Amino acid sequence: MANEKVLAGLQQIVTDLGQQADGHQLQSRIFANMGFTKLAEKYAEHAEEERGWVSKCIDRLLDLGCEVKLESKKEGPVYKNPVDWIKYDLEVSRAGLAWLAEITEAAREDYTTYDILKAYYQDEEEDMYWGQGQLEMIECIGVQNWLLRQL
Repeated sequence: MANEKVLAGLQQIVTDLGQQADGHQLQSRIFANMGFTKLAEKYAEHAEEERGWVSKCIDRLLDLGCEVKLESKKEGPVYKNPVDWIKYDLEVSRAGLAWLAEITEAAREDYTTYDILKAYYQDEEEDMYWGQGQLEMIECIGVQNWLLRQL
């Protein structure tokens, strides 16, 4: 059976990532409305991927006999500037990975939960590297050229 820190962590993923998925869907629609089709597609796919991780965490909590809660979260930011959004999203990834590493390590003796959290960590790390790569590209080719690539 998972320890309390892990169970609380799974619930926090359900709450926080659920809202993050909604935020990514919202940003996707904003970017689509602005004509940035590639960014819109990226964040729509990302939102669906996150909902998949939420489902896995809900299922694991239920498997462990836990009550799953629909918790509220404070309002999240919305960006019209795609570069500002990438910067914000990258910082969310960095902070989230530090926290997720702790929860993953705490789940080490619960192999099923550990495997879920480890895979989720790897997915989030990939997202962080994508954001870093986009900012490096912006620095290299300039904002306007980068924005043209997002059409």
